[in-house]
Amino acid sequence: MERPLARRLWFGLEPIHGMIYFVPEGPEAYEEVGVTGSRAGYFASRSAPMGAVSAATETATFYNFHPDLVHRALDGVWERVAPEAVTEARLLAVDRSLRRLLGDDVVASSAMREAATLARRAAEAVSVAGRPLAAAHLGLAWPDEPHLALWHALTVLREHRGDGHVAALVMAGVGPCEALLLHGGSGEVPSAVLQTSRAWPDDEWAQHQAGLVAAGLLDDTGRLTAEGLALREGYETQTDELAADPWRALGADGSEQLYALARPWAKSIVAEGGLGLR
Repeated sequence: MERPLARRLWFGLEPIHGMIYFVPEGPEAYEEVGVTGSRAGYFASRSAPMGAVSAATETATFYNFHPDLVHRALDGVWERVAPEAVTEARLLAVDRSLRRLLGDDVVASSAMREAATLARRAAEAVSVAGRPLAAAHLGLAWPDEPHLALWHALTVLREHRGDGHVAALVMAGVGPCEALLLHGGSGEVPSAVLQTSRAWPDDEWAQHQAGLVAAGLLDDTGRLTAEGLALREGYETQTDELAADPWRALGADGSEQLYALARPWAKSIVAEGGLGLR
């Protein structure tokens, strides 16, 4: 079955946004302004458009990271550096990394300008009510250079989808750790990777997993049961629907044109190790 348009666009174009969490240019740029450590750089750079928010606020909006991790990563960050400086450093890292991964010819191409125009049109159509990360990113000034405008637009769209995903999880009664366990139970990403990257302690992880097994959503091996699969597909489908408005505004033709233009760049980013997979 073909993925819904909103999901296909997200999966297909996500590497253009997501590379910033894996490329060395990110930590280098953050360290230049006083944010040291990859964890601190991740949380500070992604939340900086919201201002100097607390670790508790970031835990709520990012949803599935263990609160202790967020508090450790952000300890003293906003006392050392202004959020605006981190946002500027992030955009500088995007510029450096896209030029390295795609090449100056692609960055300066007419195709890049067209893709940036289409993506911006979609991003400016998002509804930000109840979506703090999308609202904060959309409130930033648009970059002048097309490759940066494309990245910024896809970032707004990614955070818009993510905010909607959190809403769908809350409505489904799925907590942060449970969401990770159900994701891992699908087989798409190993559960151990999700546990480690979100820093959930073994005892808490095991407790939440036991609860899902008792509820009939996971089997004894940690895989989704039929009931678990139905629950997960339900909130993933709702996430797609909540993410669909900007693509409806762009229209089917515009959405497909953006996909056709930008999908090869997403593939190139992956092939060049931009997601740390090479």
